[in-house]
Amino acid sequence: MRFLYGRTAVITGAGSGIGRACAEAFAAQGYSVWALHRRAAGPPAPTAAGGRITPLACDVRDEDSVRGAVARVAAQEGAVGLVLHCAGFGISGAAEDVSLEAARAQMETNYFGVLRVNRHILPLMRARGGGLVLVVGSVAGHFAIPFQSHYASSKHALKAYVEALRMEGAPFGLRAALLEPGDTKTGFTAARAPAGPADSPYAPACARAVARMARDETRGHDPAKAARAALALARRRRPPVRRVVGLSYKFLVFAKRLLPARLVEFVLTRLYLRGAAPPGGV
Repeated sequence: MRFLYGRTAVITGAGSGIGRACAEAFAAQGYSVWALHRRAAGPPAPTAAGGRITPLACDVRDEDSVRGAVARVAAQEGAVGLVLHCAGFGISGAAEDVSLEAARAQMETNYFGVLRVNRHILPLMRARGGGLVLVVGSVAGHFAIPFQSHYASSKHALKAYVEALRMEGAPFGLRAALLEPGDTKTGFTAARAPAGPADSPYAPACARAVARMARDETRGHDPAKAARAALALARRRRPPVRRVVGLSYKFLVFAKRLLPARLVEFVLTRLYLRGAAPPGGV
């Protein structure tokens, strides 16, 4: 059961944050990890457990880059049984302000990047009789956070995609699950890209909301916690639809199913928009 889906693991976004933590955790358990990220370089790094991390340059936004990376993995490993999608980034800005170009860039990495990689890996999994697709979603896939509408949209889209993939892929031995971290202390916070104009009427409220997000993230879980949850999913023959990381976030996601939508909206407004209404606003 230790290598239920084989010893080969492909991990996107493995250069930092949760992706890097997952690459290190899986390699420490003996997996042959292919660590995909845009600026990958260097030779394979073996571990004491018999695993290794092989950096491989891959831009999930580029079809040729993805095709070439997956072909190289297949040529060397012969089969791929596990892929973990960690590539992603965040933008901030009011729903009205964010340009279509910025919104497309958000979806191109966070959502279409997953689809692009899977189009090349899923046939390899079916050929070996099955495999596991793990996708890093977010609790933002359950809660639309103010001034994170496009990031939350990308995570909502991934939730629907994984839920459908589970049903479609089951006859072929394909399994899929969402890993849904809450606030996690990574470079994601510093890399969040502002996508609204500085003179926007929403700018003061946006700044306060993003400052609240940054504070919560820098106090959040170590990414190793998400990596341990990913390993636990990889040991399940029938993984659950989702694994929310962190007890408090599990409670929040569960509570949302029971609470009225207006109450959830009120709580989120109090958390992120307290005192943010403009003079004379409602």
